[in-house]
Amino acid sequence: MTELSATPWLQITSKGDLQLTVHVQPGAKTTSCAGVHGDALKIRLHAPPVDGKANQALIAWLAKTLGCPQSAIELIRGQTSRRKTLSIHTEQADVLSRQLQALASD
Repeated sequence: MTELSATPWLQITSKGDLQLTVHVQPGAKTTSCAGVHGDALKIRLHAPPVDGKANQALIAWLAKTLGCPQSAIELIRGQTSRRKTLSIHTEQADVLSRQLQALASD
């Protein structure tokens, strides 16, 4: 895995996919990116943390925000935790990484 400059929460794997570490705050008023929380990208989710709804909402929001299919995003760690690791299977890792970095800085 290669760490992108100054973004410990975003790496490119040896396969060219993105690996994203997020800190999720479920039950928020709206779904949005809230910047960086330690070494993770903080995402506020409107969905409650019940029956995997927050995980599905996270994947749906990321897919819509990044303009990629939901099937390209896989939750690989943290199914029941606020800290999650996702893999984004893409041919455009550089484009998506710039989009994610822009989200973090907004």
